[in-house]
Amino acid sequence: MNKSFLPDRNLEMDQVFMEQAILEAGEAAREGEVPIGAVIVINDKIIAKAHNLRETTGDPTAHAEVLAIREAAKVKRHWRLLGATLYTTLEPCPMCAGAMVMARINRLVYGASDPKAGAAGSIMNIVQDLRLNHRLDVTGGVMDQECGFLLKDFFKGKR
Repeated sequence: MNKSFLPDRNLEMDQVFMEQAILEAGEAAREGEVPIGAVIVINDKIIAKAHNLRETTGDPTAHAEVLAIREAAKVKRHWRLLGATLYTTLEPCPMCAGAMVMARINRLVYGASDPKAGAAGSIMNIVQDLRLNHRLDVTGGVMDQECGFLLKDFFKGKR
């Protein structure tokens, strides 16, 4: 997988924005949803944030990333989210990865890898597939332990 290694300032900013995604994931857990959160940033400003709402809405597409993309498109009043970075607590699934490509998001930063459904390098790499007309820069593993703990703790409580 092509993970980028960025200067310290970018790592610090990535952690700041990942903390916001983690807060969204915590909100999802409080609502009984799988704790995944996402934020979209343009020019160092959060323009959209969301968390999973599949159980609440009964909508199989109500993943944090898709909901954040929808909100960002409303804010920008355009479907192209050029210059955007999407932060998410879990490596995106194929649906979310595809939505990121279609939205022309520039960069993806994720926390925990997903060995069962990850589409940013774990089992497939939709976000960097050379056959597609857009690819994202990817930074994985940002605050991965914190992000992974949210999921492990949530599912431990379900068993």
